[in-house]
Amino acid sequence: MEKRTLGLQGLTTSELGLGAMGMSDFYGQADEAESIATIHRALELGVSFLDTSDAYGRGRNEELVGRAIAGRRDQVVLATKFGILRTDDPSYRGVSGKPDYVKMACEASLRRLGVEYIDLYYQHRVDPDVPIEETVGAMAGLVTEGKVRYLGLSEAAPITIRRANAVHPISAVQTEYSLWSRDPEEEILPTCRELGIGFVAYSPLGRGFLTGQISSPDDFAQDDVRRNMPRFQGENFTRNLKLVERVREIAQSKGATPGQIALAWVLAQGQDIVPIPGTTNRAHLEENVAATGIKLTREDLARIEVVAPKGATMGERYADMSSVNR
Repeated sequence: MEKRTLGLQGLTTSELGLGAMGMSDFYGQADEAESIATIHRALELGVSFLDTSDAYGRGRNEELVGRAIAGRRDQVVLATKFGILRTDDPSYRGVSGKPDYVKMACEASLRRLGVEYIDLYYQHRVDPDVPIEETVGAMAGLVTEGKVRYLGLSEAAPITIRRANAVHPISAVQTEYSLWSRDPEEEILPTCRELGIGFVAYSPLGRGFLTGQISSPDDFAQDDVRRNMPRFQGENFTRNLKLVERVREIAQSKGATPGQIALAWVLAQGQDIVPIPGTTNRAHLEENVAATGIKLTREDLARIEVVAPKGATMGERYADMSSVNR
């Protein structure tokens, strides 16, 4: 497993990370014991970059990650997030970037994770009612106190990234990026590169769609959030399946799976990009890690560009896009 550097402040991670969200929330039930075993296997394979959030399972995911890394803290580059508010109402999503809340949220995450510091602390969603300068100012205070080492933003617009970086260096911006979500190429990636900010690609497998293992919306559990996402519904689903089949043809020519080609493609987009595919079992983890050994040639990348050009995917990423990239 090779290393990559995010930002200019010295944050170094494995070239592939592990997203833990699905171990506690959104994609149906997961086996906790298998999830912890998956994290342990990831560390054995050199996947040191773990991604969680206080919003996933309303804190349960941080607790799970904390149990998994107990006694292994020195092997982990730990990223978590604050800012999304959840209640007993599963449909409710609030946002807060208030300075007092930032400090309170960090303390709570440290307790749940069972650690003394967080390597990379993201604002999960930008609060439109609080100037980004105030939020990042509070985050910078956490760095001064030694509770956080590096700062990040998730789903932030280019102007917001610039304003935040002017207050305190931002080491990483996290946004969905994959063969079927290429919007960051327009403004976000260029802004990050201009400012020397690393890029973390979440859902690099298109929320599992690019693995080629999803053939129908009925493949999802009733409580799987993907049932309500536009790309997984109706005609969008049918047309997006064709994209996956075209990627599958390329994968077969390389002796790989569609998911491995999708990950190899993200890895090939730059040394400043670290994808964090999520999984809940060791078999899928090992398949994902094997993608780091696939080197795509210029010819391979050109073929992929033909079959999966920017804009080929049908449907928005979320049903309500108003809360992202602010």
